[in-house]
Amino acid sequence: SVRAGRQALVLGVMSAAVGLSCMEWISRHWLGASAPWFMPPMGASAVLLFMLPVSPMAQPWAVIGGNVLSALIGVFIHQCLGDVGWGAALAAAMAITAMCALRCLHPPGGAFALMAAQGGGPAHELGYEFALAQVGLNSMALVLMALLLNNLAGRRYPHRPSPAPTSTHHTSDPLPSQRV
Repeated sequence: SVRAGRQALVLGVMSAAVGLSCMEWISRHWLGASAPWFMPPMGASAVLLFMLPVSPMAQPWAVIGGNVLSALIGVFIHQCLGDVGWGAALAAAMAITAMCALRCLHPPGGAFALMAAQGGGPAHELGYEFALAQVGLNSMALVLMALLLNNLAGRRYPHRPSPAPTSTHHTSDPLPSQRV
């Protein structure tokens, strides 16, 4: 119904605001005011976590693994190649490949790869600490908020897929939906 759609929208938007605010507070107090504790790609992660919590791209491994892995790749590429424009493209492509291989595809991870490869400032000064501490802590804090807020709102998170249907004919033939 339209009412359920509006209610889900309001709930998702409010959860995102609370989740990002709490993530910001945790990161600022843990890392200190001088650290890059509020990074733009986390806004994109919040869209997935609070508006599409059943998406495979919004599951805890995808968010934490995808963001940290991509940032590590971006730092590595920058340290190997320096400030070259095509290095950022290479970092993003390698991050996408690695996320797919490790089953932690999370679109904001691509932004973290670009940020670490060409972002300058804290990403380059901190190197791998940027990926592990800053990106890792932000990702974990946001996932914890998603766990809390989605479950309080009655939305099961993390999402567990329903078990595959079984044959009601008691044969070993695959179900029609599983046949080619």
